[in-house]
Amino acid sequence: MTSFDLDPAAPDAEEARRLAEQELQNPRYAAAKPTWFDRLAEDVADFIASLFSAETGQSAGGFALVIMIIVLVAALVTVLILWGRPRRSQRMRRGVTDLLGERDDRSAAQLRADAERAAQREDWDAATVLRFRGLARGLIERDVIDPSPGATAQSLARESARAFEGHRDALTAAAGAFDDVRYLRRPASAESYQELARTDELLMSAPLPVSPGEAVSA
Repeated sequence: MTSFDLDPAAPDAEEARRLAEQELQNPRYAAAKPTWFDRLAEDVADFIASLFSAETGQSAGGFALVIMIIVLVAALVTVLILWGRPRRSQRMRRGVTDLLGERDDRSAAQLRADAERAAQREDWDAATVLRFRGLARGLIERDVIDPSPGATAQSLARESARAFEGHRDALTAAAGAFDDVRYLRRPASAESYQELARTDELLMSAPLPVSPGEAVSA
């Protein structure tokens, strides 16, 4: 017998087939089989790749472009829903629930109108408090300030002054007038109210800052 003769101990064809079937029944081979999700992902990848193949590129180019646009739009919409809610809406919600330590859902225009009605009655204390609240609400509505809950009049004035540097002194005086009436029980006067109202009117007509924190001169 030459060196090329088969080993007499080697199994014959039928025995080899049986041994192979037993080996394939091992659980590790079943675990290695692709799942339905693997096959689906592979089919999708093959489909997308076929859209850009040399054979179908020209004929399917328009269709592929439509698919890409749809995918991009869907992704953009998802991002906007999850992350793109305007910061202003958050500020407005916070302003509605808390404005200078009190719940108040009135707009700046409503607060100013209420202040004017109080001034007509010569109730300068109420007019002062309402007018400063209107000033603060107006700056929130214009996205000039983003006060934290419980922010004081002075902190609002400082935050506003970072945007309207030229009105820093007037804002400080306006916050002081509010604090005098609201906390120190010092009566307001027609003159102090009119000064506060002038500051509010100046801020209403002042141009918005170009970017947060950038000073805008009067």
